[in-house]
This record gives sequence, C-alpha cells and structure tokens, in this order.
Amino acid sequence: MSKPLNVGMIGYGFMGRAHSNAFLQVNHFFQREHTPVLKACCGRNKEKLSAFAAAWSYETMESDWRKLIARKDIDLIDVCVPNNLHRDIVVAAAKKGKMIICEKPLAMNAAEGEEMLKAVEAAGVANMVSFNYRRVPAISLAKQLVDEGRIGRPFHYRAVYNQDYTISPNVPQGGAALWRLDVDVAGSGVTGDLLAHSIDTAEWLNGPIKKVVASTETFIKQRMHAETGKVQPVGIDDTCMFLAIFANGSRGTFESTRYARGRKNYNTFELNGADGSVFFDLEDPHILQYFRYTDPKTGSKVEDHLTGWQRIHVTNFEHPYMNKWWVPGCTIGYEHTFTNGLADFLASIEGGPAFQPDIRCALHTQRVCDAVLKSAANGKWVEVPA
Repeated sequence: MSKPLNVGMIGYGFMGRAHSNAFLQVNHFFQREHTPVLKACCGRNKEKLSAFAAAWSYETMESDWRKLIARKDIDLIDVCVPNNLHRDIVVAAAKKGKMIICEKPLAMNAAEGEEMLKAVEAAGVANMVSFNYRRVPAISLAKQLVDEGRIGRPFHYRAVYNQDYTISPNVPQGGAALWRLDVDVAGSGVTGDLLAHSIDTAEWLNGPIKKVVASTETFIKQRMHAETGKVQPVGIDDTCMFLAIFANGSRGTFESTRYARGRKNYNTFELNGADGSVFFDLEDPHILQYFRYTDPKTGSKVEDHLTGWQRIHVTNFEHPYMNKWWVPGCTIGYEHTFTNGLADFLASIEGGPAFQPDIRCALHTQRVCDAVLKSAANGKWVEVPA
C-alpha cells in the first residue's frame, strides 16, 4: 500500500512549477512506496499563491513559511525561493525533523552552507539539493562511461554555460522575476546561478576541484531596481571565467556569461582522457558524443577505419532512466530531470542508495564558487577547502 509523503512547497515561481510537476508525475512512471501529496504551498503574494495552488492542486496555503514548517501534517519541505532565504528555511525545517529538498545553489556562501549541513546532519533528516542536470540521461550515461573506465586517465575538462537575457541595459534588477541580478538576494551572478551547475557536473564526473584562478566582470554597472525604481550599482558578476586544477591532476576551464547573444541555455562539457572523450550540449540533450581510442575490454588501441566521434542517441531502454519513459527514439525533456531526481530521492528513503547530491556534497560546490569569487577579487590562485 502506498505511503503518503506530505509536501510543503515554499515558492511559486519557475522552480516551484518544475518541482510540483515532478511530485505529480513521479508515481506514474516509477514504482515507489511513497506517493507525494501536495499538502500545502507557501508564498507572500496571495493572488499569485492562490493561482499557483489552483493550477497544481495544493490542498492548503500558508503566507508564513515558519507556520508551514511547524505543521505536523507536513513531512517534506521543498525550498524553491531566492538564495538569501535558503539557510533560514533549511535550518528551521531540519530542527522540526522535516525532510528537505533545496534548490541550487545551496546558499549565499559556504558559511551559510555549513550551518545548513550542521542542522540537517544533527537532525538526521533526508535531504537533497536539486542539481537536476545529473538526471539528464545523456549526462548520466557520461558518468557511466567514466565509471566503466572508458575515458581512462583524465587530462582536460572544459565547461561552458552561456545565456543572453541580460544584455540590454534596460533590464532591471531585483523583484520576483530578476532577483538573480540583485546581489543581496542572489549572492552572486553567473557563478552561483550557472557555474554552480557546471561545477557540480564536473566534480561528479571528474572528482573534486582543488584550486582555481578566476576573472569576473560586470558589464552594466548600474541598473534600475524593480522594487524601488531607483538606479543603483549592480553587485553580481555578469560573466566569469576560471581555470581549475582537479584532485586527479587534470586541468579544467570554465566559462559562463549572460551576454552571449543567441545562447539561451548553452550548457556544454567535454572530458578528454587517455582512452576516450565525451562531449555534451544541453541544447541537444538527447545526444552524447563519445570518442573511443582504447577498447576497455582489451586495453588496446581501437584499430579500424571507423574510428571517430560517435553521436549516441540516448533513448534506448539500456540508457539511464529511459526504460521508465517512452519507446526508443522518443526523447524526454527538461521537466523529466526533476522527476528522475525525485524518483531517486524516494528510492533513497525507501532503503535504496543514498541520494546525491545532498547538502554535504552541495557544500563543496559552494566552496568552489566562493573560491572562484575570492580569486576574481584578488587575482590569485585560491585553494578550495576540502
């Protein structure tokens, strides 16, 4: 018999919709003991919250997240609010014994993340951080190839994450839509918003980053604030580039900007090793490119006239997650990554493998982000704390 898992959603924006959809869909495609129940949603704007609750069939509403957390009929708190609220909500939820799902980046900085980790581990509550791109089947397949030894000794990792939506100087900062441009709410710009994804993927595939040197720039120095109407300085980074040294000795390059005209969500990575390479582009999400130099079964160089990059259409039943969805050849999309992640989280609380990334894992990503910003400020190599 299914066990209800009563969800308290905090936030009603883009991520609130993505997570709500996953809660509604997960049991349609994955066999799990628990069934999420959309028990309550929480937000400050009553009109918008009412529309959100109606659209996703939440049973009740709250205007104060503290009241939501205090409710005895809530099992799990889902944090889909701006970054400056993550710490307080997660710490309070952990103290009440609630399971926690938190959007990325983990916090405003590593110091806040350490408080969150201390709280969840003291309480012993199940937790996950929603770095959803790990659950893109093609990226999961890349991880499988790495774990199977098909890449061999890694030499280089390259990541790019580019968008173009803030090029105009007329784009305001702050408010419900553009809080990511407000440093007091977001903590950082592309480093925490976009490169946090790239860093999480890189460390999942290639191990921890040990040292970085970085450069950032803010192209538009002043913008009108959406809430006050006043023109004020912009404190976030519009672009960030950094070099990385991984613990395994490989070298990495990372680049991100919101000023790449024509790029909407251009998220790529390439890993080059002694025995092979992989390349992925999120704007072509069902394809993983793979170059095979050495046969992992024999350890010898592949000698034939067809050696070259392969475009693997990641929709077969043997590919990660795809046996839960449609027939081979039919692709899945962005929203499915959240469903895949939630399915793994439910499996973890039902005795399956521990979920990753959790808050402890996401804290290391936060430490890399902090090191990047510190290096950009002082122009020096910065060690990433273990």
